Amino acid sequence: MTPMTSIDEFDISILEYVMNNIRKDWLDPIVIFITHLGKAGIAWIIIILALLIVKKTRRVGIACAVALVLNVILCNFIIKPLVARPRPYDLYEQIICIVKPQWDYSFPSGHTAASFSVSSVLPYMKMKKRFSIPAIVLATMIALSRIYVCVHYPTDVICGAILGAMAGFAGFMLYTRLIEKKMPKKIMDFVFNFPGIEIKEKAEDKKAS
Repeated sequence: MTPMTSIDEFDISILEYVMNNIRKDWLDPIVIFITHLGKAGIAWIIIILALLIVKKTRRVGIACAVALVLNVILCNFIIKPLVARPRPYDLYEQIICIVKPQWDYSFPSGHTAASFSVSSVLPYMKMKKRFSIPAIVLATMIALSRIYVCVHYPTDVICGAILGAMAGFAGFMLYTRLIEKKMPKKIMDFVFNFPGIEIKEKAEDKKAS
């Protein structure tokens, strides 16, 4: 067995607590469903596509897409192979994973990073709270589910959330400071005049904004 550092002890103690005190037979399928929502960023890709289809939220969708791409590059192509941290169930036999073993490295949590990279953009882009708050709640649920099913150490998830939030801010800044201002006007006109769903605001929404 690999010698445990203080961080390892912290991580394993939490995973063991979750397995012994929080896991329930009735709760397992619910959490597994939630964790699968983050697989390959599928839930967030669907949300981005929905934002892009609606003309009024297209700029938000672009900013979210930029953030997600930045996150994938940093998390999946740079940090994961660089750190190369094994999954907890691969190192510690007492850790029981309740989903299919993952093929890549553990640090940081890609599900968590992707979730926060997209959800953190929405408040920056001034999306209404009835959209941005549920997105952040979903991101948090996906993050916690990764600990529950024991495919990640808690520190993987914490760092994944931080990385995702940073990618979200970077995506917001890149879009508002670079793409929106420096991109040729013909391209931007084409993007925003491209056919999509038109949604009219209710009078009370206009007053609120």
